Amino acid sequence: MSILGRRVWQVIQSCLDPAIPFLPFVMPLVLMPLGAGWWWQTAAPAQFAGHREDLLFAYLIYIVVVRLALLDLMLFYVSRKHRSMHLDLLHIVLLYLVITAVTLVFFALLYDLFGVFELFRYNGAAADQHMRAMQGHSLRVALYVSMELFTTLGAGDWIPQTLNAMLAAGIEALLGFIQGGVFFAVLLYAHQDGKSMGKTA
Repeated sequence: MSILGRRVWQVIQSCLDPAIPFLPFVMPLVLMPLGAGWWWQTAAPAQFAGHREDLLFAYLIYIVVVRLALLDLMLFYVSRKHRSMHLDLLHIVLLYLVITAVTLVFFALLYDLFGVFELFRYNGAAADQHMRAMQGHSLRVALYVSMELFTTLGAGDWIPQTLNAMLAAGIEALLGFIQGGVFFAVLLYAHQDGKSMGKTA
Protein backbone atom coordinates (compact mmCIF):
# COMPACT_ATOMS: atom_id res chain seq x y z
CA MET A 1 0.00 0.00 0.00
CA SER A 2 1.36 3.45 -0.90
CA ILE A 3 2.13 6.16 1.66
CA LEU A 4 -0.95 8.10 0.49
CA GLY A 5 -3.10 4.97 0.77
CA ARG A 6 -1.86 4.30 4.30
CA ARG A 7 -2.52 7.91 5.28
CA VAL A 8 -6.07 7.78 3.91
CA TRP A 9 -6.70 4.53 5.79
CA GLN A 10 -5.39 6.10 9.02
CA VAL A 11 -7.75 9.05 8.57
CA ILE A 12 -10.67 6.67 7.95
CA GLN A 13 -9.73 4.67 11.05
CA SER A 14 -9.47 7.81 13.19
CA CYS A 15 -12.99 8.78 12.10
CA LEU A 16 -14.54 5.33 12.42
CA ASP A 17 -13.02 4.17 15.72
CA PRO A 18 -14.96 6.60 17.95
CA ALA A 19 -18.13 6.02 15.91
CA ILE A 20 -18.25 2.21 16.15
CA PRO A 21 -20.16 2.03 19.49
CA PHE A 22 -22.83 4.36 18.07
CA LEU A 23 -23.26 2.63 14.69
CA PRO A 24 -26.28 0.52 15.73
CA PHE A 25 -28.08 3.74 16.70
CA VAL A 26 -26.99 5.68 13.60
CA MET A 27 -27.90 3.05 11.00
CA PRO A 28 -31.67 3.58 11.25
CA LEU A 29 -30.99 7.02 9.69
CA VAL A 30 -30.76 5.06 6.43
CA LEU A 31 -34.58 5.06 6.51
CA MET A 32 -34.84 8.87 6.52
CA PRO A 33 -35.04 9.42 2.72
CA LEU A 34 -38.29 7.43 2.73
CA GLY A 35 -39.79 10.26 4.80
CA ALA A 36 -39.38 12.58 1.81
CA GLY A 37 -41.37 10.11 -0.29
CA TRP A 38 -44.17 9.95 2.28
CA TRP A 39 -44.25 13.77 2.46
CA TRP A 40 -44.33 14.10 -1.34
CA GLN A 41 -47.12 11.53 -1.62
CA THR A 42 -49.20 13.43 0.95
CA ALA A 43 -48.44 16.97 -0.24
CA ALA A 44 -48.67 16.43 -4.02
CA PRO A 45 -50.24 13.04 -4.80
CA ALA A 46 -50.73 13.75 -8.53
CA GLN A 47 -47.10 14.81 -8.98
CA PHE A 48 -45.93 11.83 -6.92
CA ALA A 49 -47.95 9.48 -9.13
CA GLY A 50 -46.38 11.00 -12.24
CA HIS A 51 -42.85 10.27 -10.99
CA ARG A 52 -43.72 7.08 -9.12
CA GLU A 53 -41.67 4.59 -11.15
CA ASP A 54 -38.60 6.83 -11.36
CA LEU A 55 -38.69 7.49 -7.62
CA LEU A 56 -39.04 3.80 -6.80
CA PHE A 57 -36.05 3.03 -9.03
CA ALA A 58 -34.04 5.80 -7.32
CA TYR A 59 -34.82 4.30 -3.90
CA LEU A 60 -33.60 0.91 -5.12
CA ILE A 61 -30.30 2.41 -6.27
CA TYR A 62 -30.00 4.26 -2.96
CA ILE A 63 -30.40 1.16 -0.78
CA VAL A 64 -27.95 -0.85 -2.90
CA VAL A 65 -25.30 1.88 -2.63
CA VAL A 66 -25.84 2.39 1.10
CA ARG A 67 -25.88 -1.31 1.89
CA LEU A 68 -22.85 -2.33 -0.14
CA ALA A 69 -20.74 0.81 0.22
CA LEU A 70 -21.43 1.53 3.88
CA LEU A 71 -23.12 -1.13 5.97
CA ASP A 72 -21.40 -4.27 4.66
CA LEU A 73 -18.03 -2.49 4.61
CA MET A 74 -18.65 -1.50 8.24
CA LEU A 75 -19.02 -5.18 9.14
CA PHE A 76 -15.71 -5.85 7.41
CA TYR A 77 -14.02 -2.95 9.19
CA VAL A 78 -15.17 -4.09 12.64
CA SER A 79 -13.93 -7.59 11.86
CA ARG A 80 -10.45 -6.20 11.12
CA LYS A 81 -10.10 -4.53 14.52
CA HIS A 82 -7.37 -6.19 16.61
CA ARG A 83 -9.00 -6.27 19.99
CA SER A 84 -10.33 -9.25 21.88
CA MET A 85 -12.04 -11.70 19.53
CA HIS A 86 -15.02 -11.90 21.89
CA LEU A 87 -15.67 -8.15 21.67
CA ASP A 88 -15.25 -8.16 17.88
CA LEU A 89 -17.76 -10.98 17.49
CA LEU A 90 -20.27 -9.15 19.67
CA HIS A 91 -19.90 -6.04 17.51
CA ILE A 92 -20.24 -8.10 14.33
CA VAL A 93 -23.38 -9.88 15.50
CA LEU A 94 -24.96 -6.65 16.74
CA LEU A 95 -24.18 -4.84 13.48
CA TYR A 96 -25.49 -7.80 11.49
CA LEU A 97 -28.79 -7.75 13.39
CA VAL A 98 -29.18 -3.99 12.99
CA ILE A 99 -28.32 -4.13 9.27
CA THR A 100 -30.83 -6.94 8.79
CA ALA A 101 -33.58 -5.04 10.62
CA VAL A 102 -32.85 -1.78 8.75
CA THR A 103 -32.90 -3.54 5.37
CA LEU A 104 -36.13 -5.41 6.12
CA VAL A 105 -37.87 -2.28 7.39
CA PHE A 106 -36.59 -0.18 4.48
CA PHE A 107 -38.06 -2.53 1.89
CA ALA A 108 -41.28 -2.99 3.88
CA LEU A 109 -41.79 0.79 4.07
CA LEU A 110 -40.85 1.10 0.41
CA TYR A 111 -43.45 -1.48 -0.62
CA ASP A 112 -46.05 0.17 1.58
CA LEU A 113 -45.24 3.65 0.21
CA PHE A 114 -45.69 2.52 -3.39
CA GLY A 115 -48.62 0.22 -2.66
CA VAL A 116 -47.76 -3.36 -1.83
CA PHE A 117 -50.97 -4.57 -3.51
CA GLU A 118 -50.04 -2.71 -6.69
CA LEU A 119 -46.46 -3.99 -6.70
CA PHE A 120 -47.28 -7.59 -5.75
CA ARG A 121 -50.17 -9.96 -6.38
CA TYR A 122 -51.17 -12.72 -3.95
CA ASN A 123 -50.88 -16.11 -5.61
CA GLY A 124 -52.18 -18.42 -2.89
CA ALA A 125 -55.46 -20.32 -2.58
CA ALA A 126 -58.64 -18.23 -2.65
CA ALA A 127 -56.55 -15.25 -3.78
CA ASP A 128 -59.41 -12.76 -4.20
CA GLN A 129 -60.85 -13.53 -0.78
CA HIS A 130 -57.45 -13.22 0.91
CA MET A 131 -56.65 -9.98 -0.94
CA ARG A 132 -59.88 -8.40 0.34
CA ALA A 133 -59.12 -9.54 3.89
CA MET A 134 -55.60 -8.10 3.75
CA GLN A 135 -56.46 -4.71 2.22
CA GLY A 136 -56.46 -2.92 5.59
CA HIS A 137 -53.11 -4.39 6.65
CA SER A 138 -50.78 -3.19 3.91
CA LEU A 139 -47.80 -2.49 6.19
CA ARG A 140 -47.90 -5.95 7.74
CA VAL A 141 -48.24 -7.53 4.30
CA ALA A 142 -45.30 -5.41 3.08
CA LEU A 143 -43.20 -6.57 6.04
CA TYR A 144 -44.03 -10.21 5.28
CA VAL A 145 -43.15 -9.78 1.60
CA SER A 146 -39.89 -8.10 2.62
CA MET A 147 -38.98 -10.93 5.00
CA GLU A 148 -39.83 -13.57 2.41
CA LEU A 149 -37.69 -11.90 -0.26
CA PHE A 150 -34.74 -11.02 2.02
CA THR A 151 -34.47 -14.55 3.39
CA THR A 152 -34.89 -15.96 -0.15
CA LEU A 153 -37.52 -18.39 1.09
CA GLY A 154 -39.09 -18.49 -2.34
CA ALA A 155 -42.55 -19.30 -1.04
CA GLY A 156 -43.98 -17.80 -4.22
CA ASP A 157 -47.24 -16.62 -2.69
CA TRP A 158 -46.55 -12.99 -3.71
CA ILE A 159 -45.72 -12.32 -7.36
CA PRO A 160 -44.17 -9.01 -8.57
CA GLN A 161 -46.52 -7.22 -11.00
CA THR A 162 -44.34 -4.42 -12.37
CA LEU A 163 -40.80 -4.16 -13.70
CA ASN A 164 -39.64 -2.15 -10.69
CA ALA A 165 -41.31 -4.64 -8.34
CA MET A 166 -39.34 -7.40 -10.07
CA LEU A 167 -36.14 -5.36 -9.64
CA ALA A 168 -36.97 -4.70 -5.98
CA ALA A 169 -37.62 -8.39 -5.34
CA GLY A 170 -34.36 -9.38 -7.04
CA ILE A 171 -32.32 -6.70 -5.29
CA GLU A 172 -33.68 -7.51 -1.83
CA ALA A 173 -33.06 -11.24 -2.34
CA LEU A 174 -29.53 -10.49 -3.57
CA LEU A 175 -28.80 -8.23 -0.59
CA GLY A 176 -30.01 -10.93 1.78
CA PHE A 177 -27.89 -13.57 0.05
CA ILE A 178 -24.80 -11.33 0.05
CA GLN A 179 -25.31 -10.33 3.68
CA GLY A 180 -25.43 -13.95 4.78
CA GLY A 181 -22.20 -14.66 2.89
CA VAL A 182 -20.47 -11.55 4.27
CA PHE A 183 -21.56 -12.41 7.80
CA PHE A 184 -20.17 -15.94 7.72
CA ALA A 185 -16.98 -14.81 5.97
CA VAL A 186 -16.41 -12.12 8.61
CA LEU A 187 -17.05 -14.55 11.45
CA LEU A 188 -14.63 -17.04 9.91
CA TYR A 189 -12.01 -14.33 9.46
CA ALA A 190 -12.44 -13.10 13.05
CA HIS A 191 -12.19 -16.67 14.36
CA GLN A 192 -9.02 -17.43 12.36
CA ASP A 193 -7.52 -14.07 13.30
CA GLY A 194 -8.25 -14.76 16.97
CA LYS A 195 -6.58 -18.16 16.74
CA SER A 196 -3.48 -16.71 15.05
CA MET A 197 -3.29 -13.97 17.69
CA GLY A 198 -3.50 -16.63 20.40
CA LYS A 199 -0.61 -18.55 18.86
CA THR A 200 1.61 -15.47 18.63
CA ALA A 201 0.84 -14.33 22.18
